[in-house]
Amino acid sequence: MQLQVTGEVWYWRGPAPFHFVTLPEPLSAQIRAVASALTYGWGMIPVVATIGDVTFETSMFRKNELYVVPIKNVVRHGEGIEVGDTVTIDLVMTPR
Repeated sequence: MQLQVTGEVWYWRGPAPFHFVTLPEPLSAQIRAVASALTYGWGMIPVVATIGDVTFETSMFRKNELYVVPIKNVVRHGEGIEVGDTVTIDLVMTPR
């Protein structure tokens, strides 16, 4: 499954700080419909994500009924992405 999402980067301090983009409800609903075939456990869905010129592997998951995509710091720094920036992410879900 492939899709493209545009969203605002936000920060979660948590025990392991990270930056995320939240998928909107329509895309989250599409993913929920097929999640059982894509997840490798705990609701984590592996993806290959591309932002700008950088492609990286990560796993998206549900937070408050919507899926979120973690943005690795090496990607953010390489692309000059800050909290509040709007980015477009190409996602390819890669079932394991």
